[in-house]
Amino acid sequence: MSEIKPKSLFSVRTMSFCAVSSAVMCILGPMSIPIGTVPVSFTNLVIYASLFVIGKKRTVLSVAVYLLLGIFGLPVFSGYSGGFGKLMGPTGGYLIGFVLLAFIGGVFIEKSNGSSIISFAGLVLGTAVSYFFGTAWFVFLMNCTWSYAFAVCVLPFIAVDIVKIILALSVGPKIRRRLDNSGAAG
Repeated sequence: MSEIKPKSLFSVRTMSFCAVSSAVMCILGPMSIPIGTVPVSFTNLVIYASLFVIGKKRTVLSVAVYLLLGIFGLPVFSGYSGGFGKLMGPTGGYLIGFVLLAFIGGVFIEKSNGSSIISFAGLVLGTAVSYFFGTAWFVFLMNCTWSYAFAVCVLPFIAVDIVKIILALSVGPKIRRRLDNSGAAG
């Protein structure tokens, strides 16, 4: 799988791809499914798919743009919330963890040579690191035990996130191939 190789990370083409990826995060991120303290978000699905379509660097940049939009008050986080308080709140660590997810997952996808197994492993590892960072933040702010935080903030999401990863593995490379074939990818 080839990666978009613009002359600059800030070329018009790259910024356009990042803007679209961030916009999709902003649209799907707030559409969460409340199942308890931490809602099921679709943001990580967009991140998983974006890694295949636009690559690691551009996805990390897209996540950063998404977070900045949310920090500045746009209602792009789960439940149509935004603001710096959301990032500093109990689930803020999971939002910041999206950057780690994008970086780790992207490294594996770049090194996978198209292997779904390696890509899957990288996305699972990136998600696990994101879970760890978010859970540590939750434990710190809520002054609760790791076992409670794991039961509330991680366990209910594992199966759903595995399904999202499988969906991204099946759709992301196809979108990338279509972009390559059309010449839109660069």
